[in-house]
Amino acid sequence: MASPITFSGLGSGLDTQAIISALLKVEALPINQLEDRKALEQKKLSLIGTLKGYVNSLKDKAKALATSGEFMSYKASISDANAATVSASATATAGAHTMVIQSLAAADRWAFDSVTDPDTDLATADGQTVSFTYDGQNYSVSLTAAASSLTEIASAINGATNGAVTASVVQTSDIGTGTYELVLAGDQAGTSYRISNIASTVAGLTIDGTGPTGNTAGSSNNIIVGTNAIAVIDGQTISRASNDFANVIPGVSITALEADPLTTHSITIEGDKTAIKSKIQSFVDTYNELASFVNKQNKYDEEEGPSGELFGDPILRTVMSTVRGALFNQTASQVAGDTTGYGTLRLLGIELQNDGTLKVNNTKLDDKLDEDPAAFADLFVDTDGFDNGGAAVGTPAYYVDQTTDTGLMDDLVREIDRVVKSYQASNGTFSKGLFDARTDALNSNIKLYNQQIDAKERRLEVYEQQLVAKFSALESAMAQLQSQQAYFGGIG
Repeated sequence: MASPITFSGLGSGLDTQAIISALLKVEALPINQLEDRKALEQKKLSLIGTLKGYVNSLKDKAKALATSGEFMSYKASISDANAATVSASATATAGAHTMVIQSLAAADRWAFDSVTDPDTDLATADGQTVSFTYDGQNYSVSLTAAASSLTEIASAINGATNGAVTASVVQTSDIGTGTYELVLAGDQAGTSYRISNIASTVAGLTIDGTGPTGNTAGSSNNIIVGTNAIAVIDGQTISRASNDFANVIPGVSITALEADPLTTHSITIEGDKTAIKSKIQSFVDTYNELASFVNKQNKYDEEEGPSGELFGDPILRTVMSTVRGALFNQTASQVAGDTTGYGTLRLLGIELQNDGTLKVNNTKLDDKLDEDPAAFADLFVDTDGFDNGGAAVGTPAYYVDQTTDTGLMDDLVREIDRVVKSYQASNGTFSKGLFDARTDALNSNIKLYNQQIDAKERRLEVYEQQLVAKFSALESAMAQLQSQQAYFGGIG
């Protein structure tokens, strides 16, 4: 601490300011020690947060492998990629299918009779209209004689329909003065979105509004008839307002691109081994990040000492024993029930290394996945459902599955929850989860250190004031003595 008073040392010949500073430094050593301890607790707090992040990430990766829908990945292909795009979700089932695309969906489109100048007014009086019906709504656009050019009519229609029907002016010929047509197009495709009852009372704008019969235009002004997309999928005729045939085959998305009533396309749905392996590798990578973090914190060197601030912290042992127990401690009944060689991660090619990390033996994993995909998935996936025996939510028993087949990933998710989630016990007591309890303990330590530091700093301030007062009195006394000595020396 810096003293508010400075001393010249002229009276005593001593550097009193340096002496005070040295004494204060000695007195402040306990404060520095407390600051170091507080800083260590703060580092631990940060590292606990990092550890929690690794655990949560591992839990998320486990969830992505815990159910059949999440674990299984499928890919879809079609014999002609120009005919349609196909993709499969996790809810798909492997199999072969057929598809004939008879027609594509089309939006209804009308063109009024042509005019020679898009900027010439066409109405002979105010109040002449262009009217039509679309998607159950009647539109009647009233015009004035002074604002009834083709361009102005298109603008008025667009304003009235707010995008449901789009009006545009198209130049259909550039011979001579050229010809222009007002075109109306429905926003959506399909027979349910045809433009009907189309008529014009504008003197210079004519149209034959006769509607179609079936999918055949009734008027030459109906340049495209709004039609549905029609496909025959596995022998069943399917009609859609768009070219999207999603989930006709469960879990499969199909978008028709090209109609050809005479061609049958083959669609194949099969397991996507690459995607499944990618999920497994992602889980292994996340597990290894956690294991490497714990290894680094627990490493000890005889010369340099512990390498991590959490060295020896029980939370590291609890986390890793929980995770490894769920993944590698299969019960005797589970091992005995494994008659096909799919009962452990090691048998599937996921091996535990000496340093606690995992390594994927891709050759073994490929062979096991090819040999029996269902048995492979069964090790990871809970196929019989979770049954906690009616235990109360949040209690330790709640996280124990009473069924025989659990699935490692489902086990891991529940084991992580069991140790990290807080819960209310049946006797009313509240039990904090692993990370909450450790965080609270560290925060409590930091709070205690802050209190101790504040108290010692207040005492140090008082001690400084005392030193300043003592040395000030010493300087004053020495100055008086020197003054007296000079006086008496002058008399002699």
